[in-house]
Amino acid sequence: MDGARSEAGAGATIVGVIGSPVAHSLSPLLHNAAFAALGLADEWRSFAFEVPPGQAAAALEAMRLSRVTGLSVTMPHKADVAALVDECSDVARRLGAVNCIVNRDGALFGTNTDGEGFVSSLARGAGFAPEGRRCVVVGAGGAARAVVLALAVGGAAQVAVVNRTPERAYEAAELAGPVGSVVPLTEGSIAEAVAAADLVVNATPVGMAGVAGQTGGPGVWLVPPDLLEPGQVAADLVYAPRVTPWLAEAVACGATAVDGLGMLVHQAAAQLVLWTGVEPPVEAMWRAAEAASPREG
Repeated sequence: MDGARSEAGAGATIVGVIGSPVAHSLSPLLHNAAFAALGLADEWRSFAFEVPPGQAAAALEAMRLSRVTGLSVTMPHKADVAALVDECSDVARRLGAVNCIVNRDGALFGTNTDGEGFVSSLARGAGFAPEGRRCVVVGAGGAARAVVLALAVGGAAQVAVVNRTPERAYEAAELAGPVGSVVPLTEGSIAEAVAAADLVVNATPVGMAGVAGQTGGPGVWLVPPDLLEPGQVAADLVYAPRVTPWLAEAVACGATAVDGLGMLVHQAAAQLVLWTGVEPPVEAMWRAAEAASPREG
């Protein structure tokens, strides 16, 4: 981070993202687009910092020494950072994962804006609010857990988790409290859960570019997209490509689609509020994101 400080200048405010690999991250693009829209481009700069696995502690020390104001945290550091920051928000503590750090005069505060970003993406992309709605979440990893918790906090009537490993499914469902449940791994149970749902979320890497053997299909999809129908919302957390095969088939069946770019934009916007204290220019961030990730299909 010393290099970023040298490049930006002693008086600049620096933020960024840490991860590995991180060169592909759109976070600096989104941050810098926001700073430009706010008229802060000469004062605020965002950078991508490659931090190898196991080196999160060194990165946080560098954050303090280089007076970096905020960091977005991506894989594989979210859990490590949660254990390293000086203070965690309740959401980050419950998830055991931090995706945003705020440097408060050397004291590092960690929180997680993934779930908040997802709920905002549903509102913008489909006019969907979770209150009183029945939801199915496919997957039980870190992103899925953030979605489960956010839907429950948003007042969902039911958050049902489908996952190949039952133990992890139960752990994720527990985050939703009394509205959480686990769907048995039978065709009939999955079909019944989807039929009753207002929202179905693919929170797995299936369909992500560069993930070998994960393009999708009947042998890979845990929840076949042809189970969806008009009136339902299908959301996919994958944003590269923006239209995954699963999402494309769900749309062909009449479902309303929300792709993963929205979660990325809105979680970044929530982080900017914490760093700058001002309302983020979300539409400017959307324009930058869409220019970098055009929707196809």
